[in-house]
Amino acid sequence: MQLDSSTVVLVRCRDYRAPRLEAVLEQVLTRVGCPRDLSSRNVLLKPNLITARHGSLACTEGRFIVAAATCLVERGARVVVGDSPAFGTASGTLDRIGVLEDLRRLGVGVSDFRRIRRVRLPSGATAGLAARALECDLLVNLPRVKAHAQTRVTLAVKNCFGCLVGLRKPWWHMAHGGAHGRFADLLVELLAVLPASLTLVDGIVAMHETGPVRGRPFPLALVAGGANPVAVDTALLRVLGLDPELSPLWQACRRAETGGLRCGELDFPLLRPGEVRPEGFLVPETLNPIRFSLMRFARSTVRRLLHGHDNRQGA
Repeated sequence: MQLDSSTVVLVRCRDYRAPRLEAVLEQVLTRVGCPRDLSSRNVLLKPNLITARHGSLACTEGRFIVAAATCLVERGARVVVGDSPAFGTASGTLDRIGVLEDLRRLGVGVSDFRRIRRVRLPSGATAGLAARALECDLLVNLPRVKAHAQTRVTLAVKNCFGCLVGLRKPWWHMAHGGAHGRFADLLVELLAVLPASLTLVDGIVAMHETGPVRGRPFPLALVAGGANPVAVDTALLRVLGLDPELSPLWQACRRAETGGLRCGELDFPLLRPGEVRPEGFLVPETLNPIRFSLMRFARSTVRRLLHGHDNRQGA
């Protein structure tokens, strides 16, 4: 990933109606340097498809995914949407939020991230990442702005955690999430091994108060984009009026000395954070432990196996 890029694009967008949203995404893609001609390029769209069991707000909005896919297909790309949801499959979640057929009509494929490649991280730890994410020509990160009970907010950097396949995600919580664990630091290390990427953030209707699943809608009316997910997060923390020191992932980025940590050094070709700051976006005051209880981990494991999603084979 391009962690030295300093450009962050912020655009107001009040709803998900197709013509306006596609025009906004085209504007963002152009400003962040996406090539006009992506002919024969394999592009992976990585939304947040955590679960739709409690409604669609936990996921990247389906119309946002379709609009992003449309923009990239029109640039000639071969587009696949992929994720490894908490329960079920990417295709099942896309169907549940009502956009699977729309994507198929566009000729867009869907990957459940079942093929795995083991990758060594800069610290020497290993991660089982989706082969699709590692082998694409361009990874387009599609997070939704959400509060989060364990990391306070989940934005561009956190959404990259979804490239870790299947039960490896809750296992990382167990293995690296204790009081002296390295969960946040290892998550940030994923940025060093993932390919060239762009981030398009769904901040039109955000989730606040808590998350990542059971929060309440918040009309943020914003689309953000950039090539550096750390810079995008830094800008969005300023937009939301949150002290970066309250974000465990931003702190981990600082320890890793990534680029994009100083909002004053970022380039905003359109709106600046101070021009779009909302009022009333709430995040948890006290964070839950990163490490899951053994019972929660066991329940997660059983549910995944019942869904037939053990991620050992497939696309």
